[in-house]
Amino acid sequence: MDGKRDRTRILKYTQIIILGVCIVIATIVSSVILSKGFLRIAQFTKEVISVTGSAQTEIKSDLIVWYSSFSVRDNELTSAYKRLKEDLAKVKSYLISKGVSEKEIVVSQISTETIYKKNEEGSNTNEIEAYRPGQSVGVHSYRVDEVTRISRESTELIEQGVQFQSESPEYFYTKLEELKIEMLARATENAKLRAANMAKATGNTIGFMRSAKMGVFQITPINSTEVSDWGENDTSSLYKKVTAVVTVSFAIE
Repeated sequence: MDGKRDRTRILKYTQIIILGVCIVIATIVSSVILSKGFLRIAQFTKEVISVTGSAQTEIKSDLIVWYSSFSVRDNELTSAYKRLKEDLAKVKSYLISKGVSEKEIVVSQISTETIYKKNEEGSNTNEIEAYRPGQSVGVHSYRVDEVTRISRESTELIEQGVQFQSESPEYFYTKLEELKIEMLARATENAKLRAANMAKATGNTIGFMRSAKMGVFQITPINSTEVSDWGENDTSSLYKKVTAVVTVSFAIE
């Protein structure tokens, strides 16, 4: 009977030892697996390459905004307003004769300057010398080339007795939002190509894109090299250069 109890006791101890060994082995294997997993996570987190990509294109403005102004001077305010009204009719008639449509013309309110007589010291007195009312006329048109030409010829109004002043036209591109999407895609492709070439030089390849940050758009005259941290938006040139910049990070494999 005692021999049977001893064998049972030995079997029980053996099972406990085997179970302990299995637990130890399982713990070691789990630690190795977890450490490899942590290593991969660390590599995924740290091993990245960041590059800047860019894209450029040239565009022609499709909207022109052109303003001009005129004024008269008269001793009588009523007479001054009458003359200004006559000059406005001349300006509108001239623009329409050149091909500008009525709906493209924007007429501003009248502004009036009161001119006072000067004393011997050159300071203003309380005595009114004359009135100078003035008005501006704007043209907003998609016929960019035609209105540009008219703006250059508009000083012909001076020959009609109008004290006319022409401002420099402003040029805009109305499809800029659609263009931005296309430009950002091209800039991102450029960044990917740069990253791939850099990784290839060290015997690596790039993986998933980790992050992307859009830079500012630079809209400048074609031959300009000016840029700014907040972006350029040129309105002085009919033909423009658009530059898009992105900063992209890729995982390294």
